[in-house]
Amino acid sequence: MSIPSTIRFSRPDSDQGWRAEICLKYGMKGGKTRLLERQQIGPLAVQKTFYPEGETCHTYLLHPPGGVVGGDQLRYDIHVDSASHALLTTPGATKFYRSNADTAWQSQELSAADGAFLEWLPMENIFFPGAQVKLSTEVHLTGDARFIGWEMQCFGRPVLAEDFTHGQILGQTHIFRDGKLLLAENLRLQDKTQLEYAASLRGYPMTGSLYISPVDDVLVSRINQIIDEQQVRFGDAVLLGASELEGLLVVRALGQHTEPMMASFVQVWSAVREAWLGYTPDAPRIWST
Repeated sequence: MSIPSTIRFSRPDSDQGWRAEICLKYGMKGGKTRLLERQQIGPLAVQKTFYPEGETCHTYLLHPPGGVVGGDQLRYDIHVDSASHALLTTPGATKFYRSNADTAWQSQELSAADGAFLEWLPMENIFFPGAQVKLSTEVHLTGDARFIGWEMQCFGRPVLAEDFTHGQILGQTHIFRDGKLLLAENLRLQDKTQLEYAASLRGYPMTGSLYISPVDDVLVSRINQIIDEQQVRFGDAVLLGASELEGLLVVRALGQHTEPMMASFVQVWSAVREAWLGYTPDAPRIWST
C-alpha cells in the first residue's frame, strides 16, 4: 500500500551531491537467515554479515563518506522474508552538515513478511546548524511479522555546546500492518526557538522514538516498568513515555545526550527480545567501539 502523495515527500530530482542507494533482501538458507540479494549504487555498502547469535543475521550498514551534505540522497530498502530474522545497525552517527541551498534527503523503506523478524537499530542522526534535510521512513509489516526499530535525532552538537540555531529538518514516519496505517508522525524543526516550545522538544537537543509491534499487555507492562527504572537512573538527562496504537507500542524520548537515550532504548530492546525469543541479546559489538 502506498502513502497518498499529499502526505509523502516527493523524490528529489536534483543531480547535485551524492546519490547512494542500497537494497537488501534476507531469507532462510541452510538453516539460518542469509543476505540473499544486494544491490547498491554509490557510497552505501555492507561490510559483511555476522552471526553472533547463531541463526540471526547481523548487518552493519556503512556510509564511507562519513557525512551528508546538501543535495545528497540516501535510500535504504530492506526486506526480510518469512521465517527470517535480520538485525541492521550502523557503526556510528549519520552527520548532516550545513547546506548552502540544496536539501539532503534520506529515505528508509523497511518491510517484513509474515513470520519475519526485523530489527532496525541505527545510531543517531546529527544535524549541524544550517542543515537542510528531509527524512522519510516507511515500515510495512505483514501478518504476524515482528518489528522493533528506533530513530534518534540530535539537533546541533550538545557535547560542544553547539545549538541548532538555523536550518530546517522535515521528517515523516509511517508504519503499516497488512496495508493498514498504524502510525503517521511528522517532524518539523526550523530554528532554535522550536527547541524551547513546551509542546515539542522542551529545550532538549535530542528526540527519539522506539517502535515495537506486536505487543501484548504483559510486554507493555514490562516496558513501562523499564521506563520508570530508567527515569530514576538518568533523571532529567532523558524523559521517557510510551503509548500504544493498535498493537504498536511507541516509546518516546527527549534527551540531553545520546548515551542516556541509547542506554534506555537498549534496555527496552533487551526486554522485547526476552519476551519474544526467550533470551536477552548481546548488544552489537560496534556500539561499544
